[in-house]
Amino acid sequence: MSSYSITEPSAAQKWIAGTLVILYALITMIPLVWIGITGFKSPSDAISYPPKVVFEPTLEGYVNLFTTRTRQTQEFLEANPPQNWADEIVRKYDMVIVGPSKFGERFLNSVIIGFGSTFLSVFLGTLAAYAFSRFRIPLADDLLFFILSTRMMPPIAVAIPIFLMYRELGLSDTHLGMILLYTAVNISLAVWLMKSFIDGIPREYEEAALIDGYTRFQAFMKVVLPQAATGIASTAIFCLIFAWNEYAFAVLLTSGTAQTAPPFIPTIIGIGGLDWPAVAAGATLFLIPVVVFTVLLRKHLLRGITFGAVRK
Repeated sequence: MSSYSITEPSAAQKWIAGTLVILYALITMIPLVWIGITGFKSPSDAISYPPKVVFEPTLEGYVNLFTTRTRQTQEFLEANPPQNWADEIVRKYDMVIVGPSKFGERFLNSVIIGFGSTFLSVFLGTLAAYAFSRFRIPLADDLLFFILSTRMMPPIAVAIPIFLMYRELGLSDTHLGMILLYTAVNISLAVWLMKSFIDGIPREYEEAALIDGYTRFQAFMKVVLPQAATGIASTAIFCLIFAWNEYAFAVLLTSGTAQTAPPFIPTIIGIGGLDWPAVAAGATLFLIPVVVFTVLLRKHLLRGITFGAVRK
């Protein structure tokens, strides 16, 4: 009689589960793949119906994304031949490139505000979570609930008060104002996530370090933080995703100096309306930093050897 395990899945079950996971991954990837493909279409192919799967690829969307163009007369075009391949692409519309677009500035604003607010959220959230986890704080449960309650309100509910407050303080359309706002929104998530991770680190490790002569701060830096790397990485990813994709506050509080990419990308205008290839190209490039950041921290996203081996 062959042995049979009620806990170990059979080969057929593994094959079915693997097939379902692959199918789910392929289905969820379709919108991202379609956005990436649209970035290499011409404006006419991008809005064709039925949608074109087979088309002649072009970099017109990326050229329109990164450049500003203007229409010129035939006499001007004949007197000034194309200078490069990008100029040749826009010449078929009787246009010439007159300079760079604002996408680079908006993308840089997203990087500064997104990563700046993520660093502050994780830094402050980790300190607050350590205090809630290790010290006796009066009304700790009430304070934790109050911190969490700030996440319950939809952004639109506080948009007008924040707009009026920022206008009086001179923080509208500034990098500092957006970093502080996104930090305030993300701090609740950072505190709750980090507290759960720090609670999982035995106090005995810190007590042993204190007995060996470490100060409380040294024990925190050399004992707690290395073991909380998984929580820090996970929290940073969630905070960055919110700050990177946030749209409502960015539309309301920024217009030029500190405007991020999400409000800018949908306003890219081409001939006769929205330039969908340029919009798709901008959306594709906008995904890259978050994907790279997540891939770099992927080894910390699961509880690994450190947390799995911790036992009191």
